[in-house]
Amino acid sequence: MLSFDRGRRIFVARAATDMRKSFNTLAALVEHQLGHDPFTGDVFVFIGRNKNRMKVLVWDASGFWLCAKRLEKGTFAVPKPLLDAGSKDAVQVSPAEMALVLEGISVHRATYHRHYHRPSATSVAPPAPATA
Repeated sequence: MLSFDRGRRIFVARAATDMRKSFNTLAALVEHQLGHDPFTGDVFVFIGRNKNRMKVLVWDASGFWLCAKRLEKGTFAVPKPLLDAGSKDAVQVSPAEMALVLEGISVHRATYHRHYHRPSATSVAPPAPATA
């Protein structure tokens, strides 16, 4: 099972990808079609037309990692808004959403419940001056 740390952004290419592509061709696709820099360390996910194959491209300090998975039966549970046959961009997903797709869990009707996140020191506004 792949795991993604919170420090990396994960982008899923919305258009179906030819699964015969490898390192250089996928990196060129990231740069020219998706409009991202493949050398940033972000994670780029490509899904085949039949949704039973997936490739993940990541740059680390010394080169590209290319991970591939082919399902023997069934398809990946990719939410419909994530894939669009006519679109040539990528959509950012969270590590949790990516884990659900990899595990085959359909989140078609799931809802995300907001929870508290402590504001960082830089986002806290200074107190207003007292008026007499």
